[in-house]
Amino acid sequence: MSKERKHRKAVALQWDRRHTPRITATGTGLTAEEILRVADEHGIPLQQDPALTEALAQIPLGEEIPPALYVAVAEVLAFVFMLAGIDPRRDATEDDSIVAESAEN
Repeated sequence: MSKERKHRKAVALQWDRRHTPRITATGTGLTAEEILRVADEHGIPLQQDPALTEALAQIPLGEEIPPALYVAVAEVLAFVFMLAGIDPRRDATEDDSIVAESAEN
C-alpha cells in the first residue's frame, strides 16, 4: 500500500438546506478511496482541504457540524455552488453533498 493511500482521508457532508450540514461518511485509506469513488460516480464535488478534513473527521457519523466549523463549510459550499452554477436559494427540497479530502505524504 502506498504511503499516500495509507494516509488519505475523506469526509462526506450532506446539506438539506433546512438544517446544519451532517457528516454522512468518513474514512481513511481504502475507505477514503471508496468515499471518493462514490462521490465521483455521483458527481459530488470534492474539496481538497487537509485542515478542514481533519476537523470534520473528528465529528461522529450522522452528527451536524459544530458552530466552530460553520464558516469553513459555508465557504466550501459557496465555492462549489459558484463553480456549479447553483443558486442556494432555489427549492429547499433538494439536498447537496460535498466531500472533503486530504492526502498526507
